Amino acid sequence: MKIAMGISSLGGGGAERVISIMANHWAGKGEDVTVITLASEEKDVYFLDDRVRRAAFDLEKDSKGAWDAMKNNLLRILYLRKMLRSNRPDVVIGFSEHMSVMMLLATFGLSIPVIVFEHTDPRQAPLDRFWGFLRRWSYFRAKGIVLLTEELKGVAAQNWPEKLLHVIPNPAVVVENDKDAPPPIYLPPRFIVAMGRLVPLKGFDMLLEAFSRCGRDDWSLVILGEGEDRPRLEQLIKTLNLDQRALLPGRVAEPSLILRRADIFVLSSRYEGFPMALVEAMACGLAVLSFDCPTGPSDIIRDGEDGILVPPEDVSALVEAMTRLMSDEGERRQLAARAPEVMERFCVEKVMGQWDRLLASVR
Repeated sequence: MKIAMGISSLGGGGAERVISIMANHWAGKGEDVTVITLASEEKDVYFLDDRVRRAAFDLEKDSKGAWDAMKNNLLRILYLRKMLRSNRPDVVIGFSEHMSVMMLLATFGLSIPVIVFEHTDPRQAPLDRFWGFLRRWSYFRAKGIVLLTEELKGVAAQNWPEKLLHVIPNPAVVVENDKDAPPPIYLPPRFIVAMGRLVPLKGFDMLLEAFSRCGRDDWSLVILGEGEDRPRLEQLIKTLNLDQRALLPGRVAEPSLILRRADIFVLSSRYEGFPMALVEAMACGLAVLSFDCPTGPSDIIRDGEDGILVPPEDVSALVEAMTRLMSDEGERRQLAARAPEVMERFCVEKVMGQWDRLLASVR
């Protein structure tokens, strides 16, 4: 089967990680896979199998105004249409709302089925009026709309027929590496780890505040990732007098080398789609703690069995749970022992089996 998968870029991020996992899996099974990005390959962070074809247009640039944005998007659609017309894939998968809309417009009249794969909660990250209209209108042309959770399916059902909607979670992969290999960065003796883009939605400001209130000078906090919120978080670290105990080392190539050495993982997001970082931490055998934000954490964590959920954006509840876990090694070990069971539910083979069935149904 010829599968074309489109996303803005392969820079750091959950959707970008997922497209690389899916593309590599299908290529390994002998499928003809092409990954299309609007950004150049220079922005690639995630590894693609040599058997995956790559089409990078270097068209991801800022627009100076509404008219400029319209011209840039029309150019992107024309490039996508030319590429898809010549490649003639059996199916196209669009990752994210903007890319999915452009794929649906680019394939108009070409008889190429398009599947939309949404990775965000539209209630938390709404599109502007123009893109929102295009999304509502164009998605009716899709052969399937994939959502990450049943809750998000319920939201989508308000706009599109239920027969188009499918729930498929993100596949989970943990990089197998030498457990004795040295970590790529300095790590303190006892530490909590968090991971994600340094942007407001990840709630690292709340995590830093909570950590400062735990009153445990013998613990440190390591936040892996990079993003536009770095200056604000660095200033907050100084304000909270955490200069020696809160670290922002940036993005690392093999986070599992750090996750396996951590004592606790915390997800502090204000909202999510389906947090890959949480699954990866659990697969590495970590005691995990998360805000029960919309959506994803409650689909992943079995509260009290393999992790802990606290009310969303409740910093005091986060402080209490973090303090308890830092003080109770027995509870940490109990949660960590059950955490890897997450792979039984979200392993690549199981999740990609759902995708295979969906693709077979739309051909």
